[in-house]
Amino acid sequence: MVPAPIPTFRSLQGYNPVDETAHIGTSFPSDSTQLSALLDAENSDELIRDLATLVSHRGVVFFKNQDITIQKQKELGLRLGQLTGRPAESGLHKHPVSEETPELGADTSVISSMGGIARAGYPVPSDYAILKMHTLPRVGGDTLWASGYEAYDRLSPALQRFLEGLTAEHDGNFFHNTAKKLNVPIQQNRGHLDNSGEDLRAVHPVIRTHPLTGYKSLFVNKGFTKRILELYPEESDNLLDYLYRQISENHDLQVRYKWGQNDVAIWDNRVTFHTATNDYVDNRQGNRVVGIGEKPFFDPNSKSRRAELKLSF
Repeated sequence: MVPAPIPTFRSLQGYNPVDETAHIGTSFPSDSTQLSALLDAENSDELIRDLATLVSHRGVVFFKNQDITIQKQKELGLRLGQLTGRPAESGLHKHPVSEETPELGADTSVISSMGGIARAGYPVPSDYAILKMHTLPRVGGDTLWASGYEAYDRLSPALQRFLEGLTAEHDGNFFHNTAKKLNVPIQQNRGHLDNSGEDLRAVHPVIRTHPLTGYKSLFVNKGFTKRILELYPEESDNLLDYLYRQISENHDLQVRYKWGQNDVAIWDNRVTFHTATNDYVDNRQGNRVVGIGEKPFFDPNSKSRRAELKLSF
């Protein structure tokens, strides 16, 4: 069952958040809003809980020119989940990851390979991710996110009903090749005991219910999803291709962020897809903390974001 909704993010309204688009992305445009200060505030639990709720509703939230340290970034990654119902056995995937390549770990085109549901090849994949970008190329290197909520809501009611209850195999075993090239072993402590072992495959629902918002989200992506198990291979390939295009070709369910030095993005991997633009040659590096959440599930009583918010556009 979908848990009772967590109260809205009232404690953050005084920091003047601004929505970047109608469907995804919110920013705190003033660098006077520091995550380090939120972590140390007297009402810190309320602020961090509301921040997690905001991220889960809006997909991704941006902060300008942050002074947060790596240790505080890890603390934030833990508390975002702990204060919003993350299972006790789930923790951080890595703490932290140094980002020297695009978010998918390989060269990708700007949108056509939009993927990045982090660690979808795990039985228990990621919930929140935090990236602080400290080294930027002279030009290029933006990141795009797309909304899984809106990708689901734009499907016809008949196709929505058909997909609900279907499952897909996700395969992340390509990471073994990347690990060999970089001479970095695949870690065994990947945030949850169920994420151990060498086989980076898992089966997840095609439509996923978010445990905090109660909204339905599309949960397939070109980087990991191999097939829909209940369909014949050709049916699966054709349908997945359509769903990938739903994500990549609808630019108004995306947000594009141009990084400034020490900017921070916090996003919810359960309901977003992301990719970096492959348009830079200089060094691009940051520190990323990835939280591990719950096993994905579909609740037939969960809701459409559009219907719940009475959106007509």
